[in-house]
Amino acid sequence: MGVKGRSYVLNSDTRLHKDSPPWSTGWLAVHTRHQHESLAARSLTYKGFEVFLPLYISVRQWSDRIRELSAPLFPGYVFLRGELKQQIGILTTPGVLGLVGFAGVPAIIPDAEIEAVRQALARRVQVEPYPFLKCGDWVRVNDGPLEGLEGILVRHKKQFRLVLSVQLLQKSAAVEVDAWSVERAPKHERPGSVSSFTLNPCSCA
Repeated sequence: MGVKGRSYVLNSDTRLHKDSPPWSTGWLAVHTRHQHESLAARSLTYKGFEVFLPLYISVRQWSDRIRELSAPLFPGYVFLRGELKQQIGILTTPGVLGLVGFAGVPAIIPDAEIEAVRQALARRVQVEPYPFLKCGDWVRVNDGPLEGLEGILVRHKKQFRLVLSVQLLQKSAAVEVDAWSVERAPKHERPGSVSSFTLNPCSCA
């Protein structure tokens, strides 16, 4: 399902710990059936959940035509906010396989990771899936339509890309940026304290 290591899917047969958190500080990852992301998102929204299904434009070429289609940025997943008492409502939703978690507890995705993806999509720039990365310089965009976004800077052929990741799922997305528009920034740095030094874009992917 794309999630490696310690995480696994919680389904309706999983017993959660009594001290499980109320899921009020971040987002949850909902694992869906293949090509059922939109159905799950619509159904969860109808049930009153705050749902985020990131989509991007995928260009498909056939022998006689080219067509643009909307496709899930992270296939097999949608994101939502909810409370522990709403578990059954989530797990009984059409298209839903379960919740991603650790040791019987649903895992929380930091707001900043989801917000970065939401902002990139909202600014009407080309966003597309990208191999998950751990290496590279962490930067902040300081000019242009992506101003304020942070991620890993990578070099792709003669272009630069800003890679945004959801660590829990080990999934990434990328958007093109101009190298001159970014500056190096520690991950947990407070705004206004950026150090100036040479960037070494990761070219490992």
